[in-house]
Amino acid sequence: MTARDPLGRFVWYDLMTTDPDKAMAFYTQLVGWGTKPWEGGDTPYTLWTANGVTIGGVMHLPEDAVKGGAPPHWLGYVAVPDPAAAAAKVREMGGGILHPATEIPSAGSFAVLCDPQGAAFAVYAPTEGNDYPPEATARVGEVSWRELATTDHAAAFRFYNTMFKWDKTESMDLGEMGIYQMFGRAGMTLGAMFNKPAEMPGPPFWLYYIRVENADHTAERVKQLGGQVLNGPMDVPGGDRVAQCMDPQGAAFAIHSSAPYS
Repeated sequence: MTARDPLGRFVWYDLMTTDPDKAMAFYTQLVGWGTKPWEGGDTPYTLWTANGVTIGGVMHLPEDAVKGGAPPHWLGYVAVPDPAAAAAKVREMGGGILHPATEIPSAGSFAVLCDPQGAAFAVYAPTEGNDYPPEATARVGEVSWRELATTDHAAAFRFYNTMFKWDKTESMDLGEMGIYQMFGRAGMTLGAMFNKPAEMPGPPFWLYYIRVENADHTAERVKQLGGQVLNGPMDVPGGDRVAQCMDPQGAAFAIHSSAPYS
């Protein structure tokens, strides 16, 4: 596994929204991200930066997606050697292709896919010379956890293990909610999968957690800036604090502060 082929690593996060300008105002004030325009294509697209590193982008939710009922949402990209081959493999395994493999001039190629349970994700491979930054523990302002709420976490894990060689790490028994199965790669735990309860609306989805200094303070700021706190803040094993939220345009995200926090 080389720097250009870190199979299974999350490498990018896009926000597809109905109002990019208002979304940028929200997240820059909430988590301190910077923004800069991307000049590489015809579609308006703005890059997110955290700690001086580009971590993703924001763009207007495509009209065909709006007509299809897609709400504003975050989309995580996973590294693969060949997005077209990955898309074909997803289809063979019962998943779907939401956007076929496409070249981005001077950047790389990507495809938007969904797993057999219906959760959307993307895959990406850079062009020569556009290697990924070193892999490290998430700092404040970076995505620190990825969570899949699905209808069959065991089947979902088998799918992602085949696609990305993710490993099972720890697990927790959540009682009536079942098992919270964590997963990772290269000795690092990346997130978890679980069966979403009946009262959780919508199809299966990925939720991305942004590391902040203090989840309680940031949750209050979410509300002040026009977003919603859907659950929390609350303790999780190990003493960390998390909260699940929604931005003013309706995209779900979460926040996470490590223990100890102040």
